[in-house]
Amino acid sequence: MSESKYQEQEEIFSQIMRAGRRTYFFDVRETKAGDYYLTITESKKFTNDDGTFHFKKHKIFLYKEDFSEFHERLAEATDFILKEKGEEVISDRHQKDFVKPSEVESSTDVETSTDEDEKADTESFTDVKFEDI
Repeated sequence: MSESKYQEQEEIFSQIMRAGRRTYFFDVRETKAGDYYLTITESKKFTNDDGTFHFKKHKIFLYKEDFSEFHERLAEATDFILKEKGEEVISDRHQKDFVKPSEVESSTDVETSTDEDEKADTESFTDVKFEDI
């Protein structure tokens, strides 16, 4: 099979969804038998210290016989998340020291440890020197 013919078969249908540093590709491809299947690819951009970047990709192959159940499970999972957590998005744009209000309240109820508590905790461990190994 020539490369150009292979290229034509790969371009049956494609959708792209950009989401921050991630890009999702939904591509319809053709099996050797002439049937169609779906590939879902997640591509995530990473920047190196020197300013160059690279992509990490993860791919899922989904065949027609699994479409119905996959669709049902995906809908159940997304519906559950929206029901439990709502549509508000908490992203990594928040401050790194972000604390939920419920955690702030509970942390004020926690007693501070004493030196006695810390000493008791450390006594339960055995001192190991690297020379002994």
